[in-house]
Amino acid sequence: MQYRKLGRTGLDVSLIGLGTMTWGFQNTEAEGREQMDYAVGQGINFFDTAEMYAIPPTVDTYGTTENIIGSWFASRKARDQVILATKITGPGNSWIRDGSAITGSSIKQALEDSLQRLQTDYIDLYQLHWPNRGAYHFGKQWGFQPKFDAAAVEANFIEVLETCQQLITEGKIRHIGVSNETAWGVMKWLQLSDKFSLPRIASIQNEYSVMCRQFEPDLNEIAVHEDCGLLAWSPLTRGIISGKYLDGARPEGARLTITKSKDHRARTQTDDATRAYIALAKQHDLDVCQMALAYVNSRPFVSSTLIGATSMAQLKSNIDSIDLQLDDEVLSGIEALRELHPMPF
Repeated sequence: MQYRKLGRTGLDVSLIGLGTMTWGFQNTEAEGREQMDYAVGQGINFFDTAEMYAIPPTVDTYGTTENIIGSWFASRKARDQVILATKITGPGNSWIRDGSAITGSSIKQALEDSLQRLQTDYIDLYQLHWPNRGAYHFGKQWGFQPKFDAAAVEANFIEVLETCQQLITEGKIRHIGVSNETAWGVMKWLQLSDKFSLPRIASIQNEYSVMCRQFEPDLNEIAVHEDCGLLAWSPLTRGIISGKYLDGARPEGARLTITKSKDHRARTQTDDATRAYIALAKQHDLDVCQMALAYVNSRPFVSSTLIGATSMAQLKSNIDSIDLQLDDEVLSGIEALRELHPMPF
């Protein structure tokens, strides 16, 4: 396994991070435990979860993934082997604190609930799952128009940072991060933490893959020069790059099959891009999923690539991508395909 620094925290996180959001819906507790056992055995020390998991989110699955991780910690006595990241849900889910926004008081309540489910007394990286003000993620980029009261947002940021400082002093969290943020948001968090000597965000957890390159060019510049690296979620484009969803196919038990709403990535142009990346991988005798993961692993602004698997075969193949170094011809091929398919969804 390879390791990279998590911001300026001094922590070394595995370049392959274990995503957990399928546990409790697509995966059973026993399967989640098997994945954790194997991942730790392969040198993975970074687990990422969230209070709203399992996915797809429902009132019935809320918190189940954290419960599974907590049960594993208790049975394996393995808390000290893991750098643990979780998230407070942003506004919108009515069954989580009535869909309320992220505030100082909601953070305290959410954190206490997560600590109880996770059977731990501290979180290494506590993240804000998405901004209160909304953002362009989850397919909203096409009509995105930022409209918010900047002064009110700044006041909320300060309240959140002050609350996190209190929780760090109490030993309940160690570091903080953001998720599904914009360049303006990241820089505002960093500016305010510096101005008021408050906790500094250590990471940005946003979607990133060969087919989703919205992190470039602005956020990657921030990540590198502000020591605030990317935790890349959906590095396999929700499994689409494997080709299993081509031409509207919906395999039994797969994510897009069980999700009730239509995924914004499911488009004709996405199929076109998928076929192109599969062809490139075949040309170089590579597994397309391993090629896609190896590309994300190779980016200098990435702190950890968050994989998610529903089978042990998928998990093992994804982890093995750490040993794949793409040569210049493959890298050039990926960049050429990006020009042909710049935003397939």
